[in-house]
Amino acid sequence: MKTHEIYIQRCIQLAKNGLGTTYPNPLVGSVIVHNGIIIGEGWHKKAGEAHAEVNAIRSVKDKSLLQESTIYVSLEPCSHFGKTPPCSDLIIQHKIPNVVIGTVDPFAKVAGNGIKKLIEAGCKVTVGILEDECHALNKRFFTFHNKQRPYIILKWAQTADGFIAPSVRDQKAPVWITNPYSRQLVHKWRSEEQAILVGTQTVVDDNPKLDVRDWTGNNPVRIVLDKNCRISKESLIFDSSASTLLLSNNDIKHTENVAQQIVNLLFENNIQSVIIEGGSKTLQTFITENLWDEARVFIGDSYFSSGTRAPLLPKKKAEMQKIVSDELLIYSNYD
Repeated sequence: MKTHEIYIQRCIQLAKNGLGTTYPNPLVGSVIVHNGIIIGEGWHKKAGEAHAEVNAIRSVKDKSLLQESTIYVSLEPCSHFGKTPPCSDLIIQHKIPNVVIGTVDPFAKVAGNGIKKLIEAGCKVTVGILEDECHALNKRFFTFHNKQRPYIILKWAQTADGFIAPSVRDQKAPVWITNPYSRQLVHKWRSEEQAILVGTQTVVDDNPKLDVRDWTGNNPVRIVLDKNCRISKESLIFDSSASTLLLSNNDIKHTENVAQQIVNLLFENNIQSVIIEGGSKTLQTFITENLWDEARVFIGDSYFSSGTRAPLLPKKKAEMQKIVSDELLIYSNYD
């Protein structure tokens, strides 16, 4: 790996510390190097707080070294005033001569303007180092701005014989197919995404809370499809632990392109990423309309023999992981 790539890889590592806490902002990491030695590091931690470049510059003890240094950043420094001042201005102010950038920012208020400002100020700017990796880091942010919709993750658990629910339920509660380790992993995923979506039947059958009780992090916004207002107001999804957005017939106007209508509404509500954890019908709707980016499918070791069949994905190669007695298959459907 070349020198620039090593430091951008470090930027990516730092940026991942902000997963789940930076929305609606992207994940960004920054490293400052002087004569081959890292003298400063930082990442963006939360929207409204200091950006990665600011935190990296603040961490440098001897600011005089900045005039002889290179600043690495996984995403183009911003050039506009938002909740914080432009990072490109700060780099120019400290006379950092070299700037190495992983990838250009697709956000309309930046989109090359930060790079232009740096070049006009006399900085030597290098762009496109580990660009694919930097793009993957912010797949949610890029999807939201480039495709005008949230990044969509489908998730379900199915038995070894292909069912996601039994024919008969003894109580109004989830019927567990996976082991506790897999369930904890799901709660970690929830903490990383901005929203979670389920259909009416899932709430009626399971009365889920849709929180991160088995992990530490933010609860996602709960999106619930309830076209005919069947869900009881006593359901756990209406408790105060997280925000809940209910979509009814007033929101979904017709029976065609239902998934597209839903993602349009999520985009309007500035939702950058969503996990679809609904039942087979809800999941299959997104698959049929080809509105998904990842599918994360657990296969447990139990058998139901009958019940609700698991959704059907188009044939795609999957990455497989073993989680004790469960298998986890991860499918990709993005460019």
